[in-house]
Amino acid sequence: MAAAAPLPPSTPAPEPSMNLLEPTLDIPIFSRVRLATSADVPHIHKLIHQMAVFEKLTHLFSATESSLTATLFNSPPFTSFTVLLLEVSPNPFTNASASSATAFPPIDRAVHLDLPLIDPERETFFSDKANDITVAGFVLFFPELPTFLAKPGFYVEDLFVRNCYRRKGFGRMLLSAVAKQAVKMGYGRVDWVVLDWNINAIKFYEEMGAEIHDGWRICRLTSEALQAYGD
Repeated sequence: MAAAAPLPPSTPAPEPSMNLLEPTLDIPIFSRVRLATSADVPHIHKLIHQMAVFEKLTHLFSATESSLTATLFNSPPFTSFTVLLLEVSPNPFTNASASSATAFPPIDRAVHLDLPLIDPERETFFSDKANDITVAGFVLFFPELPTFLAKPGFYVEDLFVRNCYRRKGFGRMLLSAVAKQAVKMGYGRVDWVVLDWNINAIKFYEEMGAEIHDGWRICRLTSEALQAYGD
């Protein structure tokens, strides 16, 4: 029987690569929450419509720019209907582009993304094209009086962030601005409602420390049912 051929010399295992992971991108996006003015009504109107589409409630949407103009901005901020706008820009905000309102100093924050952000409606929502500033969301709220507390509070009617800017901390930034103003004014509560199917929003609110009250239902008189009481 012939002798078995000797085994070939072993080949050293290759050294593991130290560059298995792609370098992480660090793309800054600069954001600002500021007090809205009557000049912002066209953007506010578009945001409310987008919110109605998201909530599948466009059949209830009848607001116009004229009706919003007639309703908002008739009283000093925080004494009636108040709107805070979320703006974003690829560049840091400057004093020249800051809101002139003294009732609410703008809140600036830089967010660092690991992927480029594409906004297909960027030009539609330009609030300051020269400075590349775009409206990304809003919160609308007004005073209420929780009688059990015998202390004022804020009721948040609308909180909305445009689709491409969600899950980046901007909703928290808007709601935190309302809560901070409530604390500043000595208010005792901030209330709002959430759709029961919006699981992401419910989780987000719970993470912010909000209590979700399942035992309450919304009651509403509107349209013909309300007008019947005027007869």
